[in-house]
Amino acid sequence: MLIDERFAGPGLAPPLTWTDEPEDWRLTPDGLVVAPAADTDFWQGTHYGFRVDRGPRLLAPVSGDFTLETEVAFRPVHQYDQAGLMVRLSPGCWLKTSVEHEPDGPSRLGVVVTNQGWSDWSTQDFEGDGIALRVARASGDYTVHALVAGAWTQLRICRLTEDDGSRPVAAGLYACSPRGAGFRATFRRLAIAADGSGTGGVLPSAT
Repeated sequence: MLIDERFAGPGLAPPLTWTDEPEDWRLTPDGLVVAPAADTDFWQGTHYGFRVDRGPRLLAPVSGDFTLETEVAFRPVHQYDQAGLMVRLSPGCWLKTSVEHEPDGPSRLGVVVTNQGWSDWSTQDFEGDGIALRVARASGDYTVHALVAGAWTQLRICRLTEDDGSRPVAAGLYACSPRGAGFRATFRRLAIAADGSGTGGVLPSAT
C-alpha cells in the first residue's frame, strides 16, 4: 500500500498536496471535510462551451500501475455539486469520477474524460448520499468502478492520450461547486496501491 489515508490526523499523509487549497477544510472523527468555494469546476469546452479548471484537489504524484480508491459522503446544495477521484496529467488531459447533484431528479454518477482539451461525460442515475469509487491504471489505460448495491460496478474504460503508461500522473481527491457555495463533502479514506509487478509507486515530490 502506497497511501492508506484515513484522515485521522494530525495532518495529511505525504506526499498528498493541495492544489487550489480550500479555505474551509478540516480533519474530523468522520474524515476529511471539504467545502469548495463557488464557481469551482473542471470542464473543457464540449456542449456547454465554457472552460474552467479550478477547484480543490488533494493529489499525490504516482508512477506505474496503481489502484486509487475513496469513500465519500456528501451534503449537496446546488446543481452539479460534486466530490470524488481525479487523475491528472495536464489542464487538457485528465479524468474525474463522482456523483453530481441534481436537485429535481436523480443525481448523476459518472466519469468525465478530457483529452486534447475537450471533455466528455458518461452518466447513470444515482440515489444516495455517499459512494465508494475506484480508478485503476494499467499501462496507461484506466478502468473506473463504483460500489453499487454492494458490488463493484464498471463505469468506464478509457485512455488519457498524454499517458504513455510510463510517465507519472497526479492522483487523488477533488471537490467543486459550480453553482454556489455551501456544499460539504466528507472523505472517509483515500487508498493508493501499486499493482502488477510492483513498478508503481508514489514519487518523492509533487508535480
